[in-house]
Amino acid sequence: MCYPPEGRPPDLPDDLRPPPISGGSGGGGDVVLTSEDGGRFRAYLAQASDGEAAVVIAPDDRGLAPFYEDLAERFVDAGVHALAFDYFGRTAGTDRRPDDFDAQPHDARHTTAQASADLATSVGHLRGATSARSIYVVGFCKGGRIAFNAAAEHDGLAGVVGFYGWPARRSDDDQSAPIDSVDRMHIPVLGLFGGADKGIPASAAEDLDAALGERRVPHFVHVYPGLPHSFFDRQHAQYKSENDDAWRRVIGFIRSGDPTARA
Repeated sequence: MCYPPEGRPPDLPDDLRPPPISGGSGGGGDVVLTSEDGGRFRAYLAQASDGEAAVVIAPDDRGLAPFYEDLAERFVDAGVHALAFDYFGRTAGTDRRPDDFDAQPHDARHTTAQASADLATSVGHLRGATSARSIYVVGFCKGGRIAFNAAAEHDGLAGVVGFYGWPARRSDDDQSAPIDSVDRMHIPVLGLFGGADKGIPASAAEDLDAALGERRVPHFVHVYPGLPHSFFDRQHAQYKSENDDAWRRVIGFIRSGDPTARA
């Protein structure tokens, strides 16, 4: 589990909020989408009043939790449409779940193909429901890996952002490691990692950075020294400066298309 039930995304720095005429919304809400294989899944859509950019949010291994609904609203504060999607509609249904929901059995049955199909469906829904002209994928932990792989697998995206998505193979049987897909990555990549992550060594992020550079994929991979996995959390007040920096990098990327930009 990446975030505990009480986790919430850090507040957006005040200067990243556009004038009220460009940002804000009447609040987001649930939608139930149908994937190309017929599977139904819940998503949370939050629309900016006047935005040309949008993000699809790929959650951690709990699926669509309140953290990601809150995150969608924070993107709206920056004038960016957002849709966060769930992974487990096929096995757990489309209803909202309690904080003590045990996602592990459902995560064990969730496949890379299902994630890719549901991501494509989410992108399509955003295109039809909003004024977005450029769509990015932003993922966390499990979703960070999904975001990185989307840079190789999905056409029509403007770029991807992965927060502490495992880039290397977890085992010899791992067929979905982003490091193995770099040759096919064709859109800009932003990767953000914690230097004290107990699950992802800094060397794995450095290897991803080097591989993207060798293939000349536009990218920026940054490791925050001393920060743990899941550092992007309002509860971690001690990391405010790093989280402000992460917000600036993500919003700068979305506004400019340049993964090296900061807002």
